[in-house]
Amino acid sequence: MPKKVGATKKISTQIVLVIGMTKVVETELLSTMKKLGIVRSESYNKLGSINYWNLDWKKAIPEVKSFRTPDTLGLPAKLMDWTVNDVGKAITAQQAACKDAVIKKIYKRFPGKENKNKRKEYVTQLKTSAFLDNSLLHRLVRKEFQKGHSWVKNQIVYQQVGYKCKRLSRNTWQLELAGLTKGKRNKIIVKSNRKIKGQIRLIYDQILQIFEIHFLVDHGTVEVPSERRSIGVDKGYTDREAWPKALAFYDSEGQAHGTGLGKIITKKSDRICAKNRNRGKLWALHRKLEKLDPAKSARILKNNLSRKTENRRYRQNQSELTAKIGAASKSLFNGESLKVFAEDLTQPIRNKRRSKTVSRKLNSWMKGVMRDSLQKWANWTGSVVTEVQPSYTSQIDSRTGTLLGKRTGDNFTGFDGVVLQADYNAAKNILARGTDHEITRYMNKNEVQAVLLRRTARYLEGMGLSLVDGVELGWIDPKHSKTKAFKQLLVEMPGAPK
Repeated sequence: MPKKVGATKKISTQIVLVIGMTKVVETELLSTMKKLGIVRSESYNKLGSINYWNLDWKKAIPEVKSFRTPDTLGLPAKLMDWTVNDVGKAITAQQAACKDAVIKKIYKRFPGKENKNKRKEYVTQLKTSAFLDNSLLHRLVRKEFQKGHSWVKNQIVYQQVGYKCKRLSRNTWQLELAGLTKGKRNKIIVKSNRKIKGQIRLIYDQILQIFEIHFLVDHGTVEVPSERRSIGVDKGYTDREAWPKALAFYDSEGQAHGTGLGKIITKKSDRICAKNRNRGKLWALHRKLEKLDPAKSARILKNNLSRKTENRRYRQNQSELTAKIGAASKSLFNGESLKVFAEDLTQPIRNKRRSKTVSRKLNSWMKGVMRDSLQKWANWTGSVVTEVQPSYTSQIDSRTGTLLGKRTGDNFTGFDGVVLQADYNAAKNILARGTDHEITRYMNKNEVQAVLLRRTARYLEGMGLSLVDGVELGWIDPKHSKTKAFKQLLVEMPGAPK
């Protein structure tokens, strides 16, 4: 049995519907949400600037109350405090994302081992307000970190002391929420399979015109072993009919997870495209009839050009995709504590011309949902997800670690004619990238290419060949021969043509 080194909580967000409330309560809740929307907006404007960088969210309340007090809006102090704290936590998360993006830019601006100490110094300054005195860091942060603004005015945050939960029947509960009047609570009825406790968030869905309660559920703890098995994960999307039929994940052990994801994305994308083409014709007809037949034009606008049905279908599509990705993540971990290496796909793919059809389908590729789903199931199983630099992971032969070979569709053909499953090959490369000390997560594409070309040149040298020979034999993609690193290696490597 592996030794246990700790435990982690299995936590998820549950959403339950409000199924009963009086009209008076509904009016007061909507009024409270509107007032708290003002607090939320002003808090973002005040705290979402560079001057409040790294401010502890617990110290946000005095800063906001210096210019906005609860009595000016007729709000209880606690409701305002909980909203300010919620804004403070959101800004802290936004700053963390900004730091991650700036660190990538630092690594891109100062590449190589010779700049290691400089990168370390900049990253250290970024963690404190010291970066304000560094003109470069200050400029990078200002460019990446947009001052916070909020237009959210449809939610209320309650801590445990702000409400009481009473059971009415098996799956029906009554919540007594703190209101605008001291000593008077607003009663609502919700449907839930468990008792509601801890911090809750009451949200009014303006599209569906319903109230929801969002709260965290603790599903227990899972023990974390001292040693975890390592696997690499390739995040894939294709709508081709060939095996493995448009999957979500492919691991380095040859297992496909989430088969059929690409078909769902393609079906959704094609349906929206066809729908919008027809809507375009109806809009043209509507505008044409505005003067000729106003009554018919109005009927078309009301009965044929509303978004109600389409919005419902879109939500259904998104739910189906999210469920598919969640099932794929669950299948990947299978209840085991793993050390997972996955691609860092947060950066947009630039400088590639695609057809409108391909671009539309890629826009539906839910990379962010995949990332969040992997992290959720990693937390639930005591696993660790480490993101690696994704460049060229699909163009490397996993057997040699070189650029000798070519990917075509779902196949990767090595220089010796051996055909590998492309996603399986990529997953093995990602696993190797996770322990590669030469290629770090924040390296840029050109640096990665230079490292891989150097390894390819050494491999060919062992066979008595050069990089030029590799290109002429069709083993290396000719695009690599146009790079500065390729030309430099021709001079450096022994036996290279002069």
